[in-house]
Amino acid sequence: MSQDPALLDLRAQRDALTAGQVSSVELVQASLRRIDAASELGAFIHVAADAALQAARAADAARAAGDTRPLLGLPLAHKDVFVTRDMPSTAGSKMLAGYMSPFDATIVQRLAAAGAIAVGKTNMDEFAMGSSNENSAFGAAANPWDRAVIPGGSSGGSAAAVAARLVAAATGSDTGGSIRQPAAMCGITGIKPTYGLCSRFGMIAFASSLDQAGVLARSAWDCALLLQDMAGHDAQDSTSVAQSIPRYTDLLDALPAQRPLAGVRIGLPREWFADGLADEVAQAVRSALAQLEALGATLRDITLPRTELAIPAYYIVAPAEASSNLSRFDGVRYGHRSAHWNDLAEMYANSRAEGFGAEVKRRILIGTYVLSHGYYDAYYLQAQKIRRLIADDFTAAFADCDLIAGPVSPTVAWKRGDKADPLANYLADIYTLPGSLAGLPGLSVPAGLGAASGLPVGLQLLAPHFGETTLLGAAHVLQRATDWHRLAPPTL
Repeated sequence: MSQDPALLDLRAQRDALTAGQVSSVELVQASLRRIDAASELGAFIHVAADAALQAARAADAARAAGDTRPLLGLPLAHKDVFVTRDMPSTAGSKMLAGYMSPFDATIVQRLAAAGAIAVGKTNMDEFAMGSSNENSAFGAAANPWDRAVIPGGSSGGSAAAVAARLVAAATGSDTGGSIRQPAAMCGITGIKPTYGLCSRFGMIAFASSLDQAGVLARSAWDCALLLQDMAGHDAQDSTSVAQSIPRYTDLLDALPAQRPLAGVRIGLPREWFADGLADEVAQAVRSALAQLEALGATLRDITLPRTELAIPAYYIVAPAEASSNLSRFDGVRYGHRSAHWNDLAEMYANSRAEGFGAEVKRRILIGTYVLSHGYYDAYYLQAQKIRRLIADDFTAAFADCDLIAGPVSPTVAWKRGDKADPLANYLADIYTLPGSLAGLPGLSVPAGLGAASGLPVGLQLLAPHFGETTLLGAAHVLQRATDWHRLAPPTL
C-alpha cells in the first residue's frame, strides 16, 4: 500500500491485513523502522526485531491457511512491567536489568494466543512509581508532541509509542492513574479496567490491591479489540474475577447513529472543577462534555466530597504494599547483587541501595514506616478506612448517574524537571486516584488541545464496577462525532 501502514490505527491495520492490502511482515517492518527512527523518544527499553519478524512470517502463513483470529499479525508493545520469556523484564529498574522470566504474564500469553505480535517492551517509571516517566533507570521518555515535556507516567513509554505511531497499541498498567494520565498527555485513548477483570499474574507488583493491566491505543474501538482478549478469569491470580467478557467491538459497532447516548446520565463532580484546574484543561473538557450532551447524554452536578483525601490515602496504602512487594529484591535469588559486601546483611543493604532509584527508595521507606509498630493503626488502618469512604462516595454518586466525567490531570504535560519536588508530582494524580482506590474502570479519551499550550488534554470517564461496555461506548460515540483522537504530533 502507498501509505506507511504504521500510521494506520489498529482497526485499519486489521482491515488492511484482512483485505490482503498489507502483510504482517510489512506491518512489523514498518513499526520497526519507525521505532529505530524515533529512538530519541526513549519509548522502548527493548526491541525484539528478529523475533517479531519471525512471528509475522508465521502469522502470514497462518492467515493464508484460513486463520481468522482478529489480532492475527498485528504488532503491539508491552509495558516492561509484564514479564516475558523471550525479552528482558526490568520494570524500568536497575534492580532487574537483564532479567529473563521463565514464563509469560497472563495478558502477554493471551494476546500472543490471539495472534498479536510483540515488537518490544516500553519504558516506564521504575516499578510503576511515578507520573512522568522520569524515574526510569533507562532514561526518561519524551512526549512526541514536544520532546521537552513528559509523556506522563508510569506507562509513559507505551503512550509515547502509540502517539508517535511506533505501534498502534500497547499494554499498560494503572495503579493510581498510570494509563489514563499518559494517555491524556499524549493525546491517545487509554483504559484501566475494573480491578480483577484482567489478570495480574506476571505483572511485576507495585501495590497489589491497586495494580491493574489495561490498554493504550488511538481509539476506544482499538482498546476494546485488545481488552476483549486480555480480560477474563485467571486461576493463577487470586484477585481475578470470574466475569463474562463480551465482544466489546461488536457492541460498539451496534450503537445507533442518532443520539446514541440518549438516557445516559453523566455526573460532573464539583470537586473536580474547582481551584487548581488549569483554564485550558477546563475549557477542553467542557467542550467534550458539550459533545456528549449533543449525543443525547444528560449532564448533572454531583459531589465526591472526599476527593481531597484520595492523595494522602493512596500515598499510604500504595507505599505500604510496595514495601512488602519489593522486599523480595534482595540480591540473593534474582536481580541486582552488589559486588561489594562483607556479610549477608551488607549484601542486602548494598544490593538494594544500588538497585533501586530514589523514588522507589522513598516509597519503600514511607511504606515501611506506616506499617511499623506504633504507626500501623495511626496511618495504614486509617487510610484503609478512608479508602472505603471514598468508594462509598462513588456508590452514592452512581445511584444518580451512569458515568462520571471530568479532567484526567489538572494541567497538560509539563517540562521535564519542572516537578522535581515529589509532592508536586503526587498532586497531579488528584483526579485519577479516587477511581483507583475504589477499583473502578476508568478511561481517558482525547478532548483536543489546550488553547494556551497546544498540548493534548484528556477527558476522564469512570463507570461502576464492570461497566466497561458503557465506558467504551461513550468514548466510541464521542470519537465518531469528533476528530480529536486523529490529531497527530506535529513532528509526524
